Amino acid sequence: MRLTWAQPEDLVPAELAALREQGVAESDVAPIEQRWADAGGSTQLAPSGASAVPAPPEVRALARIVLDELKTLQVPSVDEPDEWAEIVTLLPAAAPASAGSVSFDRVHGAWLGRAAGCLLGKPVEKIPREGIEEIARVTGNWPIQRYFTAVGLPADVSERWPWNRRSAPTSLLENIDGMPEDDDLNFPILALELLEAHGENLTTEDVAQAWLGALPAGRVFTAERAAYRNILDARPVPETATHLNPFREWIGALIRADVHGWAHPGDVRAAAASAWTDARLSHTRNGIYGEMWAASLCSASLVAGSADEALDAADTVVPPASRLAAAVQLGRETGRSLAAGSLSADEALDRLHAEFAGMHWVHTLNNAALAACALQAYGDDFGSAVALAVAGGWDTDSVGATVGSVVGGLLGADGIGEAWTAPLKDRIATSMPGGAERSIRELAERTLRLSEGTS
Repeated sequence: MRLTWAQPEDLVPAELAALREQGVAESDVAPIEQRWADAGGSTQLAPSGASAVPAPPEVRALARIVLDELKTLQVPSVDEPDEWAEIVTLLPAAAPASAGSVSFDRVHGAWLGRAAGCLLGKPVEKIPREGIEEIARVTGNWPIQRYFTAVGLPADVSERWPWNRRSAPTSLLENIDGMPEDDDLNFPILALELLEAHGENLTTEDVAQAWLGALPAGRVFTAERAAYRNILDARPVPETATHLNPFREWIGALIRADVHGWAHPGDVRAAAASAWTDARLSHTRNGIYGEMWAASLCSASLVAGSADEALDAADTVVPPASRLAAAVQLGRETGRSLAAGSLSADEALDRLHAEFAGMHWVHTLNNAALAACALQAYGDDFGSAVALAVAGGWDTDSVGATVGSVVGGLLGADGIGEAWTAPLKDRIATSMPGGAERSIRELAERTLRLSEGTS
């Protein structure tokens, strides 16, 4: 049996990459890697999370030994701590929370924007940047201005760049009938229910219990699947995030952020604290900061006057010497150049891809940089912002969702554009308990009540 994101032999190359990304000395990593390679183990993580051929028993047994050795190389970082009290000491003084009420239109826009941005990216998830452009060009949709379509798509292009098989049937323009199920929407629905039940008393253990009750293991991926296994193994928090989890700085926590922000409009520090409580179940370091940053963006988007203002507010919750801070600043600088006309969209994406060459396409750092770039350049234009997020060719549905959420919150439902919102038909399909669909308007109404209770 081949289980993606779980087989020991597949975790080894991911752990090797994770340790190098965290700055562990090559002299510590390389000898272990060489011994693993000499025994026939792969040093390259398969794009799907599992290699095509099962490893021989002796290689799998060695993988378990190697993973234990690599775990000893995970050491705390002064610049990138995991604990809230240590993170806060690195941050500037918290700014006063913005006063004033939040409009339903902006909360509704945030939910609609998240769904629309996710929907745009769904069919081209796992397709690289050049494939996305070719599909869009040959179907008359370049630069991207609407949802993707298979109408007019030549067979050779379709064969060269196959759609995401699970997503394409329901996420192409000619087939859309509401928002199809996606983990980028399941997690916000779950977060809303958690915060309604627990409010400011939410604990990481509450999140773990909710996962067991609401999320089938096969519907979570990468770091979440590793954490799920660790929860079932009765490992305590934060070991749920660190044990045999080389995906601990990938994007999974960032996509769970939005409701933690919407529940605290204008109070980015409270939004970040709530997001930290959630993220530490499955992530460490920049994986945690990614959720804190995205939650703060969502918090600010409901009250800010511009994307620049929201980005400035979110910067204040990221440890300044962290790799996420550097990635976000690169994204913002690139976005400013794009907005000023000194870079084209292609050149902006070239710059980001050059900086993060070799990084997995669902890592937090590259995708956060892309999100920051799209928001900085096009924060007042929903279509252009989500188009750039998806054209970047990394985690297309997740970055599209986050960027769409923030711009939707800034512009409100009426500012998004009917071409993006009408196909949603006020419906999100879900595997969460409580029914196969949710009304987007009703989710927004519940979120507004939640924000009024915590503000």
